[in-house]
Amino acid sequence: MKLSDFDFDIHKSLIAQSPEKNRTDSRLLVVTESTIKDATFKQIGDFLQSGDLLVMNDTRVISARLFGHKRSGGKVEIMIERLLNDKHALAMIRASRAPCCGSKITLENSEIVTVISKNGGFYTLEFATDSLFALLDNIGHIPLPPYIERVDDEQDLSRYQTVYAKHDGAVAAPTAGLHFDDALLDSLKDKGVSSAFITLHVGAGTFQPVKTDNIKDHAMHSEYYEISQDTVDKIYQTKKSGGRVIAIGTTTVRSLESAAKSGALKSIREETNIFIYPGYEFKVVDMMVTNFHLPKSSLLMLVSAFIGRARMMEIYQYAIRKEYRFFSYGDAMLLDKL
Repeated sequence: MKLSDFDFDIHKSLIAQSPEKNRTDSRLLVVTESTIKDATFKQIGDFLQSGDLLVMNDTRVISARLFGHKRSGGKVEIMIERLLNDKHALAMIRASRAPCCGSKITLENSEIVTVISKNGGFYTLEFATDSLFALLDNIGHIPLPPYIERVDDEQDLSRYQTVYAKHDGAVAAPTAGLHFDDALLDSLKDKGVSSAFITLHVGAGTFQPVKTDNIKDHAMHSEYYEISQDTVDKIYQTKKSGGRVIAIGTTTVRSLESAAKSGALKSIREETNIFIYPGYEFKVVDMMVTNFHLPKSSLLMLVSAFIGRARMMEIYQYAIRKEYRFFSYGDAMLLDKL
């Protein structure tokens, strides 16, 4: 398949710059093999059944964007990709001139960062602090995606985070989960819809477009994920009793399918660089909740694998005509696997 097969045009006005007033106010496009229905996210329970299982990514977004300057005075923006330990991190750096290994960067709080090495587009950085988490909490900024054309503000501290976020490590939100609030989760539980969790720490590479003309030549970035035995047991029990496994977001889909790559789903802690595109046979997931994704992105290709490329393009054109809000703070879809 060619990269051009996954392209579409979208007007800038449809790219959501801020979240809705309430999480569940987002619109929900419900897609089956033969129907497309417009709803709101607070109505999602109308399309779920007792015995279904929601599987959610409980990663927590860290304040991964830092600002500083080089000794020359040039401005520097650091985007943490992954915390390696209390003093070291893997990061991308934006500056007028790429820093050399051994060079120093002074942060806003006057702490010094040393550039240790560079591998591809990522730098290994050493921080003077004893706790990177504390440093990020103190002077870090919420890492809003590049298509949100404003600086982060106080509301992003909570709204670019799921209500069930638990484990620090993501530098981008698992955005499908942003539409849930506690009241909605409680109402689904009362209906007999169960929940389980996986953890995948979303990396900044999630925003990187596929650049190879033949999509099979694309190399995915690796992300850490883990799935507990409790979640595995809940999934098997759901399948056994005839319920549906509903993945909340593409990160959850990638985690579950990675853990079942040998054929049987298992408890696991490891890295995954799974690339799901049309032709992939899903082993675990029956339904998916997801936001609308960027053109030419690996996430769009995953959705195409789930419902078919032609159906995906039909749905996206429908959403554009209906003026759905796109990307991280945008609206959502509930998709049946086709």
